[in-house]
Amino acid sequence: QVQLVESGGGLVQAGGSLRLSCAASGRTFTSYSMGWFRQAAGKEREFVAGISPSGANTFYTDSVKGRFAISRDNAKNTVTLQMNSLKPEDTAVYYCAGKGGAFSYRPNSYNSWGQGTQVTVSS
Repeated sequence: QVQLVESGGGLVQAGGSLRLSCAASGRTFTSYSMGWFRQAAGKEREFVAGISPSGANTFYTDSVKGRFAISRDNAKNTVTLQMNSLKPEDTAVYYCAGKGGAFSYRPNSYNSWGQGTQVTVSS
């Protein structure tokens, strides 16, 4: 299991950009699929973006395709979510998560979670 710490959240106006980072500790990071999830107030946690252990494959929910980009640096044990053209509906607490093996869209498949970082997009 890896330990995850997110950073980079904040308040931004609609149309702006934010970059979220997730720092991982643990030797198994390079074998982990990584994902970003978000949870808005009063709503269930939902998948946002994911990346395979090697970084060769990325996955996005439809509402962020073309606006968000996930990447990883296995040498530095980090995962990044670049968020552009932000919308008020992107407002949520964003979580970094990891799981061993193949990627999954399901939050229940992930066994490592960060503490979350707040992203607020004003209109």
